[in-house]
Amino acid sequence: MRRLLEDAAERAIQYVEKLPHRPVPPSAEAVAKLATFDEPLSAEPTPAEQVLQQLDELGSPATTAMAGPRFFGFVIGGALPASLAAQWLATAWDQPVGMHAATPATAELERVALGWLVDVLGLPAGCGGGFVTGATMANFSAMAAARHAVLKNVGWDIEGQGLFGAPEVSVVVSEEVHPTVLKGLGLLGLGRNRVVRVPVDGQGRMRAEALPALSGPTIVCTQAGNVNTGAFDPIEAICRRAHAAGAWVHVDGAFGLWAAAAPQRAHLLQGAAAADSWAADAHKWLNVPYDSGVAFVKDPDALRAAMAISAAYLPPSEQRDPYDYTPELSRRARGVEIWAALKSLGRDGLAEMIERNCRQAQRFAQGLEDAGCEILNDVVLNQVLVSFGDAGTTNEIIARVQADGVCWCGGTVWQGRTAMRISVCNWSTTDHDIQRSLASIIRQIGV
Repeated sequence: MRRLLEDAAERAIQYVEKLPHRPVPPSAEAVAKLATFDEPLSAEPTPAEQVLQQLDELGSPATTAMAGPRFFGFVIGGALPASLAAQWLATAWDQPVGMHAATPATAELERVALGWLVDVLGLPAGCGGGFVTGATMANFSAMAAARHAVLKNVGWDIEGQGLFGAPEVSVVVSEEVHPTVLKGLGLLGLGRNRVVRVPVDGQGRMRAEALPALSGPTIVCTQAGNVNTGAFDPIEAICRRAHAAGAWVHVDGAFGLWAAAAPQRAHLLQGAAAADSWAADAHKWLNVPYDSGVAFVKDPDALRAAMAISAAYLPPSEQRDPYDYTPELSRRARGVEIWAALKSLGRDGLAEMIERNCRQAQRFAQGLEDAGCEILNDVVLNQVLVSFGDAGTTNEIIARVQADGVCWCGGTVWQGRTAMRISVCNWSTTDHDIQRSLASIIRQIGV
């Protein structure tokens, strides 16, 4: 076992050390070799050393360097050294965090990490929370609590009676709602298509004055950090109108919620603490390994009512039992690497990382604008949208940039315009990486 784990550690270390220097996408040859994995399952055992060797020699070269400093497609962070090491150790612990009595170390680390997150993100003290896979399940969990609360207010027990015969729940979203919110609504039986959509402005912000009249059980879903522009809905104004009508306000803050931890960006979340629930991804701007998301709910009892489990072999505890706040009973201890990331960064380190990435995004925008490209968004956070002309030209340049391998940026369509989207949220991205990437992109424009 020792020799095998030492071999695995050395292979992992070599992989991480090569990230800043290798092309971001895998080669076509490396991808083609993945076909070797597709073989009949042998009757005889294979030595673990050979299993690991094949996994590394075939699998590692065929990965995309998403954890590296020049992957700017989607909103994907890397893995801070402390968070990666903590995940390795937690994996060795192999604790299915759930019941405090059975897994006290991981349950306590999650409790502490939750308190730190609530504090650093400026959320109301005493918030409940659950550590989940990502923003999809964070949105789902928070909206499950919302569904519980708005139906309880009209005398309906959703967990006991289900949706059959229940009062209708209205759901209000923006035209720029993220698909994970809609997926969560579908899973909750509230419907992806029966939502009321509110118009947005040129940056994708919900127009608070365009909110419909609200009455009865209602959930209003807002956004902190548009996935294309980085823009924030006017959450404070929306909360005032929604709460006056007794509605629940949820904030999808997958990456934008982290702006609250950076003094120069916190104003973007003005009034967000007045909402009732929030969702965030830790594997984005906190830079912990996949997968890691957090659902926050102002009323812990609402989240617990929506998620709690009971069984004869699961006796109630005086301590916080994590499985009462997440959809899963059995899951890995995601809070360990969140605790490690926050402990290693501290308040100042977290703020510096976020501010640095935002400055780097602005450097991208300025460099591309100086090269004659059109920037389609106000770069208020870490997102840059750039057009190189018509759709065909823009898509061609995106393909060239990806093929060049220096960096990786994806494409999108923003309010009818085809654009390249740049997302900067990796702890290891240096200003030199930005310069290299800018040079690569500009070189492709001139091809």
